[in-house]
Amino acid sequence: MSKRYLILADGTVYEGEGFGASVEGVGELVFNTGVVGYIETLTDPSYFGQIVMQTFPAVGNYGIIEEDFEGECHVKGYVVREWCREPSNFRSQYTLDEFLKNHGVPGICGVDTRAVTQRIRESGVMNAMLADRVPEDLSALGAYAVTGGVAKTSAKAVTVYPPKGGKVCAVTLVDYGTKRNIVRELCARGCEVTVVPADTSAEAILAANPDGVMLSNGPGDPAENTACIAEIKKLLGRVPLFGLCLGHQMMALAAGGQTTKLKYGHRGGNQPVTDLETGHTYITSQNHGYAVVSDSLPVGKVRYVNANDSTCEGVDYPDLNAFSVQFHPEACAGPRDTSVLFDRFVGMMKG
Repeated sequence: MSKRYLILADGTVYEGEGFGASVEGVGELVFNTGVVGYIETLTDPSYFGQIVMQTFPAVGNYGIIEEDFEGECHVKGYVVREWCREPSNFRSQYTLDEFLKNHGVPGICGVDTRAVTQRIRESGVMNAMLADRVPEDLSALGAYAVTGGVAKTSAKAVTVYPPKGGKVCAVTLVDYGTKRNIVRELCARGCEVTVVPADTSAEAILAANPDGVMLSNGPGDPAENTACIAEIKKLLGRVPLFGLCLGHQMMALAAGGQTTKLKYGHRGGNQPVTDLETGHTYITSQNHGYAVVSDSLPVGKVRYVNANDSTCEGVDYPDLNAFSVQFHPEACAGPRDTSVLFDRFVGMMKG
């Protein structure tokens, strides 16, 4: 392997060894604290435009399993302490190195990921570059921004997924960059799921007469998706609504609330979330860099908060027959503490 460098926008340089694709990568550097689940991370569309760093030191030990993909790979680079060259798992199809090469993603190993994580926690998320040499001009880092992610990760055509067993409900899932396991969880509960592109109008959604509408996860700044927010506003109060992650944030914006960018976000399978109604705290899987501002909501009530930093993790809108959460109850990979939220949504649709 040849030398490769991780160059941060503040000028800090970390030397390591290159693997994956032999290309440069520029993106927003974020860290994921998951112990497992690197396959799901690399194929989560919410990481569009970002260089992902794993805080767990050993990655790639169980290889790549395409059945576990959550979507297409949209990451700009991959940073690990150590990558396993010879995975051992009966389901493994090929190596992490091959996956990155197949998708044109540069990787770097041998980096002190603990030191990099501490820098991000202190300074906040920043742009970075993976390159085989350190350029004199770092202006490209300052100019980079994650934009247009929803349009680039959303479905381009309508797809219908049949329910498992008898049909219980018909759900329209608006795809802002959805994870496949959301569809699986709905189908497993007897839902016929119609996945529609992000730019589908509220009128077209309501004309299909669904029992409920789900707003998916997705990448980037929620506030930039003004057209999507306008359509969600038309859906509020008209049909049962369930929003996840980006869908949660855009629902809050449609209801008149505000969002803000977090210093370094929540990414991993170990985020504690407290239900203010029951007092229970759940361990959740998360991937987001923005949050709803709790006291900005003119309607609804904050139901869930992050137990670490008290940021908003979910909102109930009882007068609008809607609710939303920041975390991922489909939780793949990660704990399954909150998968009952899909049952709650089905219950709403059944009336």
